[in-house]
Amino acid sequence: MLVVITAVGPDNVGLADPIIHYVTGLGANIAEIQMYDHDEEAVFAMFLRVHIDADLYNSLRTALTEIGRLKKLSIRVWSADVRRDCPRIAICTTYRAEPAQAVLEAIAAGDINAIPAVMIGNRDNCKGLAESHGVDWQNIGGEKGEANDEQMIEILDQYDVDYVLLARYMRVLPATSCWKYAGGRIINLHHGLLPSFPGIRPYHDANEVRMLTFGATCHFIVPELDAGNQIIHQETFSVEPGTKIEEILRIGQEVNEPTCLVEGLRRVVAGEVELHFHRVVPRKTHD
Repeated sequence: MLVVITAVGPDNVGLADPIIHYVTGLGANIAEIQMYDHDEEAVFAMFLRVHIDADLYNSLRTALTEIGRLKKLSIRVWSADVRRDCPRIAICTTYRAEPAQAVLEAIAAGDINAIPAVMIGNRDNCKGLAESHGVDWQNIGGEKGEANDEQMIEILDQYDVDYVLLARYMRVLPATSCWKYAGGRIINLHHGLLPSFPGIRPYHDANEVRMLTFGATCHFIVPELDAGNQIIHQETFSVEPGTKIEEILRIGQEVNEPTCLVEGLRRVVAGEVELHFHRVVPRKTHD
């Protein structure tokens, strides 16, 4: 059984040792380990991917939760195999509803085997969409749309989600949030083709250099900025020379982006791909 362990908290000495010693004491095989120790921020973060016997999973979670309490660490133990047939999804939005709507419709049609456990927004624009699909809605935004990142994590934990879907969620997650749900659990929709067109205006940037093909990218989020583009799926469309930017935006936002996100999420939920050492690879079967 492949298990992901994350630990985040105030920096101190001797934080990694008890976790690693307990895991190896169970006879687990460590497949991947990453650590982050930033003196200026006084933050410690660790990510482990381990192989253990499936019957040890619950005891592992219990023991590491206790270690987290003693060491003042936020520890999460998760495996995609626990709810492989029907994982729980959190859908995060800001303004545009089309990507989230496409995902909800794909789930309802049986094209994606998942449960939309909660929708989270830093604006209320998609509240009605959540209500129309019978999905709990949670607003984490302030008066100006600033996101309460700690509240987001509390909601994700409360709803016991497997994957966090950033469906045109127009806020950058802080590194600590990314570490807490590291290991291919955060999926983002970028409204441009990566790596060529990052940033907040990819349609305009592509149009300014006379591109006739535009696209969207579904990718995993990793804690380290500029660590690469962990691409799950890309979807493109082409236009005739001279097509107005308004029409390019319409096709991209209303048709192409939703299609891209649905296929990217389907690949992850179906177990076709996984994130390994910051690379998207075909998923192997784990005992």
